[in-house]
Amino acid sequence: MSDIRCVISARCRPALSLLVLAVVACGDDVRQGPPPPLVTVGEPMRRDVQNYFQFTGTTRAIEFAEIRARVQGSLEQMQFDPTTFVDSGDVLFVIEPAPYQATYNEAQASVASAQSELARAESDLERVSLAIQSNAVSRQDLDRAQATRDQAEAAVLGARARLEKAAINLRYTKVTTPITGQVSRNLVDLGNLVGATEPTLLTTVTRIDPIYVYFSAPERVVLQILAAQNDPANAVPDTSIGRVLIATAIDEGFPHGGRVDFVNNTVDPATGTIEIRAVIDNSDNTLFPGLFVRIRLLGGTTENAILVQERAIGTDLGGKFVLVVEEAENVVNQKYVKLGPLQDDGAVVVTEGLDGTERYIVNGMLRARPGFPVTPQIEAEVSGGI
Repeated sequence: MSDIRCVISARCRPALSLLVLAVVACGDDVRQGPPPPLVTVGEPMRRDVQNYFQFTGTTRAIEFAEIRARVQGSLEQMQFDPTTFVDSGDVLFVIEPAPYQATYNEAQASVASAQSELARAESDLERVSLAIQSNAVSRQDLDRAQATRDQAEAAVLGARARLEKAAINLRYTKVTTPITGQVSRNLVDLGNLVGATEPTLLTTVTRIDPIYVYFSAPERVVLQILAAQNDPANAVPDTSIGRVLIATAIDEGFPHGGRVDFVNNTVDPATGTIEIRAVIDNSDNTLFPGLFVRIRLLGGTTENAILVQERAIGTDLGGKFVLVVEEAENVVNQKYVKLGPLQDDGAVVVTEGLDGTERYIVNGMLRARPGFPVTPQIEAEVSGGI
């Protein structure tokens, strides 16, 4: 029996040895495990930042005029090139002036005739007034002479009124622009009859320098801006408050600037917003009425603000968060934050949640899990090695 045990023991000895080695090897793997994932970390920046609120709006002309025919006639001349700039008082169209010139001449003749009749009536009245002193004429003759003189005066006034009306119509044959701006195309071709049934629209003129931008802002934003402007604690007023920057669909950044010049006096009860208008410099004439634009309404500056890179911001059901690597054991901690405006360099202002001394994950957020360690690598070191 002992011999059989020895034989079995001898045969099993190699297998037992392999089993022991396998167990030992597995034990080593469990103890070592995979290394913590590599992430890139950075420190929050601190600097003074410009606060702003962002909206969308539309541009409108600061002045707009419809050029219409105010007298009837054939359109004879067009004295402008479409889309060019014209000055107030420039002649844009000429409506056939000949009939109105004739009417004006006739009115002038009527005035001259009426003035002649008035002179004769005044002379007759003067002679009758002298004659009545010697009882050469009756009182009735004097009254008749005075009435004739008064009628002649009224006739002169009527003739002058007709002359003035004829002069106005003659001036209307030269259609001028009441404002300075950019003229559109002609809406009626030469030779066509205009002003027959209504004042015919001939073209339009818009003044676009400067130009208006209209947008609606929540009442909370407007109240904050007004409070900041009127805050007596500001010994040196912040001149940026109330400034507006805008950008079109093709602009990089916000190259056009101006100031708010109008805030409506009522809040829209349906939306809780207030209409705001800004005047924007357009000396290069690159903005046109009707454009949709992005708007930044500046609201003052924040000194020594905390900023992190936008790519380091995560979102879940709890809100916006940043993954922070604790100094002690390089363990990841999730911190919820409140954000301010996005800056042009891609940094975001953090108004609550960070004190500015943390190390936060810039790259590798998907490999990091809150409560587990990571292998942090400073962002500057990574950038220097590339």
